[in-house]
Amino acid sequence: MLTTQYVTGSPSWFDLATPDLDAAVAFYTGVFGWTYTPGGPEVGGYGTFQSAGRTVAGAMTVPAEQGAPGWNVYFQTTDVEATARAVEQDGGSVTLQPVDVMELGRSACFKDPAGVGFSAWQPKAMSGMEAAGEPGTLAWVELSTPDVAAALGFYHAVFGWETTEVSFPGGTYTTVNPAAAGPDAMFGGVVPLDSDPLEAEAGAYWMPYIEVADADTSAAKARELGGTVRMAPMDVEGVGRLGKIADPFGGRIALITSASGAS
Repeated sequence: MLTTQYVTGSPSWFDLATPDLDAAVAFYTGVFGWTYTPGGPEVGGYGTFQSAGRTVAGAMTVPAEQGAPGWNVYFQTTDVEATARAVEQDGGSVTLQPVDVMELGRSACFKDPAGVGFSAWQPKAMSGMEAAGEPGTLAWVELSTPDVAAALGFYHAVFGWETTEVSFPGGTYTTVNPAAAGPDAMFGGVVPLDSDPLEAEAGAYWMPYIEVADADTSAAKARELGGTVRMAPMDVEGVGRLGKIADPFGGRIALITSASGAS
């Protein structure tokens, strides 16, 4: 499962692009109990969310004309330039060339062959999220994509991911883990876009799942604060209780209350 023991290919950061940072901060601090530290002019106002005093995500203002609101997942790399070359060689594109983020690390932004955005993080002073896989933090990521086989081939070429097919009532679910780490290190899944009418309408996307103490309470709070409950929380055998919400600007994120022993 998702931890802060980062290796190549594991999710190590995620951040929010939103047209109204103040309103988005009010929403997410209200839903998840986060606190927020605004960034200064040296980082363009890029701020960070904390859970129980530990930094767990970022946020920045992105005007609507410059990009759709939503969350962006970063995957660990030891060489962001090499990752950028692999992305282009395997059918993706580089939307932001590798760049230093002060003394913290280096990052770059990409789109996979289906046009889904993601990023890479090469750590220096900052390894990534200070907590993961526990209440108030990132617990899972899931890619909805029009071509699962093509997506798996692409991310294997870029990050070396391996896959495992997990059985569940009615079918199987494809999970991913870092190279040579085995299924116990799975951190996400890949699903066909057309298997979920909700996501098929919204478009291919890397969906972050936040561990919460009570998915129903968090969903109700999201609605109270002006968001949308896209999928009411439901039980998934052996996994937990899952729901999907959107912030007031349409940024998609999911909730999970893991079953005992599932995380």
